[in-house]
Amino acid sequence: MTYYLYHIPGKKIGVTRDLNKRVTQVQGYKPGEYEVLESSTDIDYISKKEIELQKSFGYRKDTKLYKNLFKMKINVTEQTTTFPVKVTKIKEALENEPDLIWKTEFGKIALCPELTKWIVTNAHESRYNSERSYVYNKALWEAFSEINSLGSLLKTMKTNIKNMPFKPGTTEKANHQLSDIGLNHFDLIRAWAAERGIYEKGNSHTQYVKLQEEAGELAKALLNKDKPEIQDAIGDIVVVLTNLAYLEGITIEECIESAYAEIANRKGKMINGTFVKETYEKEVL
Repeated sequence: MTYYLYHIPGKKIGVTRDLNKRVTQVQGYKPGEYEVLESSTDIDYISKKEIELQKSFGYRKDTKLYKNLFKMKINVTEQTTTFPVKVTKIKEALENEPDLIWKTEFGKIALCPELTKWIVTNAHESRYNSERSYVYNKALWEAFSEINSLGSLLKTMKTNIKNMPFKPGTTEKANHQLSDIGLNHFDLIRAWAAERGIYEKGNSHTQYVKLQEEAGELAKALLNKDKPEIQDAIGDIVVVLTNLAYLEGITIEECIESAYAEIANRKGKMINGTFVKETYEKEVL
């Protein structure tokens, strides 16, 4: 998240995340009528710099640091964490407080972009006050733990994989090494995706579109009987499905286990090159 330190000559110095909305739409100053003095992703730095420049330019100094303007009073009970904003406003409120930390009975929660996304998706409107929203602490803690585990996994992998004499691949030795450091290829895919911002900035819809693209590549490879391309396309589809599952709050392993549990004892027979389960045989025939 980037914060902009802007200057309206002769008027004021302020900070905003959205120049167009804050300076142009709200205050009425068009580009060219104001200047951006500095920008930073560090809210502590930009907050202190705002006060410093207000003083040096001779403008009225704000009584509160920018970073403290949006402090929410979170109410934590045994079951829930409640935010003093509507469900429709919770994303903006949380993004304004990237360093927010609070405690639940399960442990300390530290806000991050991935957790913000989870809260926005899972927040409920309060039954007693529509101006408030909440999430369940147990689910919140599980999500926070999973996000942290993925981050730790990524850091561990960067060290372990770098020192591996064989790169992860299809060889037996490489697979044994992955097992030795407690990883599998799905872990590698998730860590790869996390490092590239797919979980933070992407969504299920974009991954579904990507899935259709990869399916098209597979169809083309099958028509051309191109074995290397078939293998590549199937691999790409697995990667997309792994990320799609994660973005939906589940894992590809759970999907596979669920599917296998359903088909394990399924009965039927082959009809026109397709296995048809028992209950649908009459319809197909």
